[in-house]
Amino acid sequence: MAWYEVTLEPDGDSWLVTAPAFEEVATFGDDREASRRNGLDAILQAIAGRIADGEAIPPPITETPGAGVFVEVPLVVFLKSALYMILREQGRTRAELMRMLGWHREQVDRLFRLDHNSTLDQLEKAFAALGVPLRFDVPFPAAA
Repeated sequence: MAWYEVTLEPDGDSWLVTAPAFEEVATFGDDREASRRNGLDAILQAIAGRIADGEAIPPPITETPGAGVFVEVPLVVFLKSALYMILREQGRTRAELMRMLGWHREQVDRLFRLDHNSTLDQLEKAFAALGVPLRFDVPFPAAA
């Protein structure tokens, strides 16, 4: 659904992992697979940090080109990041979203916490309140 590129460079007995879209990401792994996992974890921490600090989140790519190393962002993280960026782009605050939805402050704050498992229904309502309906491009097989 959504990916970020990571670069893996040998560094002695481990691999250095960075992410071109996130200058703050630097981590290590013992092998390529561990490096990819650690890279994804570092990107998730960077996204959470940017939300907490009110900073922009770089858009992920929606298709991976043939070359390079990419990590896939969980769907709920993608949706929370997009919601945050839309709110930011519209110049709205969480308090405004709270009033638009008729929810308590903590309910709205959870929409932006990556460690909280918000439901699709909650996210869909928040997107709709901002005038951005959720759309998914999932191939649906024809009935046989």
